[in-house]
Amino acid sequence: MSWFQKKTAPALQTERNVQAVEKTATESIPDRDACLKHLSRALDSGERGAVLKLHIENFKRLNQVFGYEYCENLLEQILTYLKEMTGKNVYHYIGVEYILILDKYSQGQTLELAEEIAGRFDRVWKVSGTDCLCSAQMGICSYPGHAGSPDQMLKCLDLAVIKAEEGGPNQAVVFDSALQKQLQRRQTIALYLRTALEKEEVEVRYRPTLSTDTGIFTRAELYMRIFIKGLGLVGASEFLPVAEDSGQIRAIEYYALEKTAQCIAGLTEAGNTFESIALPISPILFLQEDFLDEVGRIIHAYHIPKGKLALEIQESALTMAYLNINVTLQQLQEMGVEIILNEFGSGHSGISSILELPMDTLKLERLFVWQLETNPRSRYVIEGLVRMARDLNITIIAEGVETENQVKILTEAGCNYQQGFYYSPTLEKDILLKILGTSLSESSQLLTEEKEKMSRF
Repeated sequence: MSWFQKKTAPALQTERNVQAVEKTATESIPDRDACLKHLSRALDSGERGAVLKLHIENFKRLNQVFGYEYCENLLEQILTYLKEMTGKNVYHYIGVEYILILDKYSQGQTLELAEEIAGRFDRVWKVSGTDCLCSAQMGICSYPGHAGSPDQMLKCLDLAVIKAEEGGPNQAVVFDSALQKQLQRRQTIALYLRTALEKEEVEVRYRPTLSTDTGIFTRAELYMRIFIKGLGLVGASEFLPVAEDSGQIRAIEYYALEKTAQCIAGLTEAGNTFESIALPISPILFLQEDFLDEVGRIIHAYHIPKGKLALEIQESALTMAYLNINVTLQQLQEMGVEIILNEFGSGHSGISSILELPMDTLKLERLFVWQLETNPRSRYVIEGLVRMARDLNITIIAEGVETENQVKILTEAGCNYQQGFYYSPTLEKDILLKILGTSLSESSQLLTEEKEKMSRF
């Protein structure tokens, strides 16, 4: 067995175990199709009621720790509890997500029920004499009102569950007018994205990165934004998740990949000295059959030298489709692509998993950088993460650098690649070509002018 097979075999087995547990424990409960039919009847009836969606957060981790049989019994306990508590069917929606349709329940009654369920999840579950804590998030949406169809209802519930996750473990959030506005905003963005590429309305800019060792801008990262009438400027951090949900992420990311390659080709042709240009990518691309072929085509078409193209993946993505991502990252690295792990230190995945992945560069979670202004202890966290990366001979970048104090602490900690508004705003390609390969002092006047332009927006 090869090194790679040895490393990925446990991950593959865990994925299979989780899927097997979900399948076995839910075989006897109504499925998604039955749920949608019941939802349709409930919404068409004109009578009041509410829908509760429950997502079990840490099930995959529990499977790793306790094993298949334990988690199968645990899930059966949870489902039995929910059915006995409500006297209603518990529908298996997808994965470890479950839906209860509470006919004739008021919003207040449903919230009380959710709070009671949350209280149960605050206590341990006991299986074969062994205790464990299992957390859950819940979204609630009443009807009639916010949703006129099962599809709309599911979108409302998804948004409520996402909001619940922001509050910590075992939370319940009711879909209300504020979330309704958020959903409408997402729908507006999704509608706009349908024609944005065709009309070339996606603005591409770049964030340069300074090497503090040399004082030279040696790297950059692609950044996208769009202007939507009524909403204003919408950054990639907001519209890319919408593109993922609406099935438009593939087209947008491949467009960005092409733009990144064009930038690298322009820099190479102009004789600029630089290390790499990075493109943040969605984990969904790792599931596209043509992803590696597309990257290979781009590298060949634009004659991109080895190491000049960098692809950046978020650490949180490692909790999804770990095996697929691991395999693809190794193949990308063999193609000469630099691999950057963003959100390093956020805790989405274990350090052992990070060490097993083929990573060239790490980007510090920007929250740590921001907290340097308010929490002195964050300095020690950064120092530890930087030391770890340097000991492993891995490049580390700090993003979101905005103050002189942050620059001082990061530099003293040994973080020798820094990115943020303190140094430069996002730049158009033509300006980047003038900046990359120059020093901060040489570019100061041009960067000041660019900052002044940004301040007028």
